[in-house]
Parts: sequence; structure tokens; C-alpha cells
Amino acid sequence: MPTISPDPFPQQAFTDPQAAYEYAAEIYRRNTAFIRDKLFELAKGNVPKGKVRAYYPEVQVTSTSYRKSDSTLPYGFLHSPGIYRTTLTAPELFKNYLLENFTIILKNHGGAIHVGESATPIPLHFAVDENERLDGQSLNNLGIPLRDIFDTPDLTDTDDEIANGTFIPPVGGPYPLAAFTAPRIDYSLHRLSHYTGTEARHFQNFVIFTNYSFYIDEFCRIAKEHMAAGHPHYDTFIEPGNLITTNQRLGGGTTGVAAARIPQMPAYHLAAGRSRGITMVNIGVGPSNAKTITDHIAVLRPHAWLMLGHCAGLRNSQELGDYVLAHAYVREDHVLDADLPLTVPVPALAEVQVALEQAVAEVTKLEGLETKKIMRTGTVATFDNRNWELRDQKEITQRLSQSRAVALDMESATIAANGFRFRVPYGTLLCVSDKPLHGELKLPGMASAFYRTQVNRHLLIGLRAMEILRDQPAERLHSRKLRSFAETAFQ
Repeated sequence: MPTISPDPFPQQAFTDPQAAYEYAAEIYRRNTAFIRDKLFELAKGNVPKGKVRAYYPEVQVTSTSYRKSDSTLPYGFLHSPGIYRTTLTAPELFKNYLLENFTIILKNHGGAIHVGESATPIPLHFAVDENERLDGQSLNNLGIPLRDIFDTPDLTDTDDEIANGTFIPPVGGPYPLAAFTAPRIDYSLHRLSHYTGTEARHFQNFVIFTNYSFYIDEFCRIAKEHMAAGHPHYDTFIEPGNLITTNQRLGGGTTGVAAARIPQMPAYHLAAGRSRGITMVNIGVGPSNAKTITDHIAVLRPHAWLMLGHCAGLRNSQELGDYVLAHAYVREDHVLDADLPLTVPVPALAEVQVALEQAVAEVTKLEGLETKKIMRTGTVATFDNRNWELRDQKEITQRLSQSRAVALDMESATIAANGFRFRVPYGTLLCVSDKPLHGELKLPGMASAFYRTQVNRHLLIGLRAMEILRDQPAERLHSRKLRSFAETAFQ
């Protein structure tokens, strides 16, 4: 079967980041439109005379020296002489990200950015916008499998070898320029909408995960108050279904319709300019959910994510409502063992730890040693077995004691490990909701005033910590502890 493709775009060299971006965006727009047009023609009964194929845009840069960069950023440099290359997708969504990375690379290495077409076909599913409506019945009536005519997603293009550090490029390149290929990003962009009920464009660069719906209710209440009061920083609040509430400062009002059903892991976005707001996601319970959602949000290259949730306190000295600031993790979640071996340590990041400690002090009005009365810093153990209490207590207690764990949950180590794996700064602040090793469970209606106060404060602490991190320069927030020997140049 012959291949039907649009005329190829020639590779061009650019020293202006804006011009390089615009050319990549032009390639993407033309090529995805070509695929969509052929699909709509097919729905009308016009069967193409060959295989329809168009390609992702590609960016390439070349380094000719081992010269070190003077930049204090942990990204933006080419580690060895050779060719560096990556495919691109959704340029409008990633405009700020691409312009920033183009600018940094040109500043650090000079030369030019080469933009052209790659050899990677755009799958049909990723060329069609999620809001477009097709005549599905007409397509089904044709009796022609779509993959006979169009390229479909190929899982060999969507693996995480680059991020995992297991990809071995040939000597001299091409080396990977980014941690994710275009098909891998597209796969996650479509999954995000499915799981969270909001479009990827609404996600902000500072993300809070929780396993408790109360925090989402409180986040919505605070966000709507900000919109009504004309908050100077945040512009809109987006809920599942892409229901958008606009800040009164910008005219107010709502657009869109709330989701008819709450999605599996609903996301809510307190949005600001350049995506410098806060996204909150209720991931539910368990490490599988925690891995799934962070696998997909990681392609958006957020600046930080935090876990705010409830946990089991493991020390008799703890009270229900006490906070736990994780500085180490015991990983018994098992969902990441194949991607990040257990021999790899997941360190605490000083920048995030300091922000959380500062936020605790500001919100609780406690300082220095006084904070130790309500917050303990220590190791958090993450298990994949929700009913771990039903196992042999002697065995589990011994392992937890040897690890010096002070709290146990089902998500925190997974989120931290995926932050480490994907080079996204991470942190954990938990609230003790029960003490099963000591027979102390929180019964309905018996929550103490201290516990209720601490839960109410918990979200405020997380929001304040994110604001502290947001105000830090990228050189400080993006820790070099997250970068490997031969790191990709894109953030």
C-alpha cells in the first residue's frame, strides 16, 4: 500500500528561540490537520488510496565541546560532544516550557537549534482533539479497520527508558534531549483527561496529592473564596468537567459544565499566569493510583509536587492530628520496583523540607522546638497492603522498628520515588489519623478538638508551602540531587 503524506518540511536552523518554536508549531499543526482531514473524509465514505502518515516535529542541537556551563541550573546543558534530539508534541500547551529550554541551551552552548520533521509517525488517536466529535457510526459502517489506513499508538515509542536511565545511546549520539518522547507525552495527555476530568492545559506547575476528600472540599471552598474576593495572584478555578470560575478581578462568572460523574482521580486547579498556580488531585487509596497519576502528570514537567494525606502513627508519643514530615521512605509499595530498584535511595530535598517547615510555623504560629509538639520528622513506610494490621504483628513491627519509621501510609513513598525518577521536586507532610499498633483508632464522632484543628490547618500548610516554593528561583528549587550522570538538557 502506498503512503500518503503531506510535503515534508525541510530542517531549518534557528538562533532565535521564538522562531524555532513557531516552526515546530507550524509542522505540528499542519501534520495533525492532515491526519484529521483524511479521517473526516473517510467518515464521508472517501477511502484513501494508501496509508495516511504524517510525522512529529523534531528538535536537534549539537555540542562540539566538553566545556562546562556556568549556569547554576541543574538542566540546560549538553553533557558531551554529539547530537541531541527529541520529538515534540502539543507545542501550544508546552510553549513556555519550550521557549525557556531553547533559550537556556542557546545561552549555554551557542550554535543553533535545528527544527524539522522526525521519522516518528503521529498516531491517529493523538492527532484528534479530545473535544472533536466524529461520525463514529459511519466509520464503523465502512468495515475498514482504522489501523489499516492510519498509524496507531505503538507501545515501543512510549516507554520510560530515558527517564529510568536505562536507555543506552550510541557513542556520539543522537543523545536524548528530553526525558519523554512525543508519543509518550501524548499518551499521558490523553490519560490525564480520562482520570482527572480536566484537560491537561489546566494543570498548574505546583501539584498537591491527597487521599482524603475533605482536603478537596476545603480546597474548593478556599479557591472559590479567592475568586469572589478578587485574589491578586490566582485568575481562575477549574473543576472536573472543565467548569471554570473566573476571578472577580477579571470580570467573574462561570463557563462550562460540571462533570456528570466524578472521575477516578478528580483534579482541581487554582490557576495563575504561566501555570504558576496550584493543582490538587484526589488520588484515592493505594500505590497503584499514586504511580498512575504521577506517571502522567510528570510529562507536564511541574516544578514540585507534595503528598498531603492521613497516615498511621507508629510511635506511642504521637497524638492523633500530629504531623509527620517525611525525611526518608521505606518502599514496600512494589509498583516501581522494575523502574527504580530498591537499592536506589530516595533522598529528602532540602528546599522542599524547609518550605514545609516554614509553612507549619507560619500557619500554626509555633516556632523552633515548639513545632516538635505537633510535628515529627522521620521515616515514612509505604505499604501496598491496606490490611497490613492483619499480618503477623511481630514480623511487621520488627521491620518498622528497624527502619525507624514513624508513620505508615499507601502513597507517599510512591509519589516521592516517582518524583525522584522524573526529576520533579517532591515532599510529604502527613497527619496521623490512627495508631493501630497501640490500639488507638479514631471512632466516628470522637475526634478531639486538637485533631479537627490540625486537619483544618493541614491543607493551609500545604498551600502555603507551595507558595513559598513558587517564589523561589528555579536554580534553588530544582535540586541537582535529581540529575544523573548523562542528563537530558530539557528540564
